[in-house]
Amino acid sequence: MKSSESKAVLWDECGEEMYRFVAELYPICRSITGEGIRDTLRGIQQHIPLTITEVPSGTQVFDWTVPLEWNIRDAYVADGRGVRVIDFKQSNLHVVSYSTPIEARMPLRELKAHLFTLPDRPDWIPYRTSYYKASWGFCLSHHQYLDLRDEDYDVVIDSSLKEGHLTFGEYYIPGETTDEVLISCHACHPSLCNDNLSGIAVATFLAKSLQARSRRYSYRFLFLPVTIGAITWLALNQSRVSNIKHGFVLTGVGDEGAFTYKKSRGGQADIDAAFAHVLRHSGESFTVTDFIPYGYDERQYGSPGFNLPVGCFMRRANGAYPEYHTSADNLGFVKPASLSRSLLVTQSVIEVLEANRNYINTVPYCEAQLGKRGLYRSIGGNVTGRSAEMAFLWVLNLSDGAHTLLQIAERSGLPFSTIQRAAEELEGQGLLRRAA
Repeated sequence: MKSSESKAVLWDECGEEMYRFVAELYPICRSITGEGIRDTLRGIQQHIPLTITEVPSGTQVFDWTVPLEWNIRDAYVADGRGVRVIDFKQSNLHVVSYSTPIEARMPLRELKAHLFTLPDRPDWIPYRTSYYKASWGFCLSHHQYLDLRDEDYDVVIDSSLKEGHLTFGEYYIPGETTDEVLISCHACHPSLCNDNLSGIAVATFLAKSLQARSRRYSYRFLFLPVTIGAITWLALNQSRVSNIKHGFVLTGVGDEGAFTYKKSRGGQADIDAAFAHVLRHSGESFTVTDFIPYGYDERQYGSPGFNLPVGCFMRRANGAYPEYHTSADNLGFVKPASLSRSLLVTQSVIEVLEANRNYINTVPYCEAQLGKRGLYRSIGGNVTGRSAEMAFLWVLNLSDGAHTLLQIAERSGLPFSTIQRAAEELEGQGLLRRAA
């Protein structure tokens, strides 16, 4: 089997493995607290050694307070014959997340105030939450809604809101330095495959791949409840975040849409340039967008007090596809090949960050004579072709200590890998030295 064919098989297998992981976590009823997110983190622990942290309800975290813990056992709406016309056991999206407990009998006209549908997508169940306002409700397809008869219904939500904990998972992989790359994803949505589980799967397998390689940077993976989880982690680790030099939020990477990278708040960080460069040379369709203070937890890491260089990597952005926050974001919506290509992009970005350095030309007065070193018209190692010759010239010309290899790659229009290999050969020939 050819090397390229072998790699393709390995990527197919990796995509299938990630997809099976998504399928395994899919049935769990997750929320921002409770047993669902704990079960999810325990599932991740089967692949990587997560440290799990529990933060008590009522803990003040900046302008927020860790909420009461929510758990649910059952919920349904039953008609006069006792038939469950809405049943939590059929889909955990049927219940508004964080619904307060209720056991009552009420007419349809009263029940309707607590029902949510998507009239323009009548077969889909919407996903709704009520995290920070005491309320209850059910979500159902619009076809189900139209079938409800004008009669009294038994309404039961067997849930609890009690003093408990907010739970998050963390995996730290030390490198040669304490400078960190942060990878964060939310782990709190119920049965939504793309907007939740795809990010978990790719982050988990990215962490597994980093375990086996040498690392210049240290890596911190966070699996958190959205918004309140990132806020809580930042509040507990405020004195340590200065170690974070690069980072990205990972979400929505399992569908077949084009890639999207949302820049960090500053918009000029190395992570922004790395993603833009990798995507530009990936052969994939992509969009790079500017930061806005809405979306996922990049807005917490990029809040003014922290201003961390953290972007967001996804395929179609949140809200930009009709399946978003509906029952249509299911196991048929995400694809193994999409998961594997998303993982490949993140690994390529890591390769750029790891190898991106400043060099100094040791023979800066005019061009070095490459021919006598076998580097011109007779290219050494694995660097071949005209682009390799240009890579040598670009690297030598811009290696003044002020330009990184990524900046040289961007200015030259050559792939980072070509520039990196040229720098390694030039360093081996004594024509470059690493800047301090």
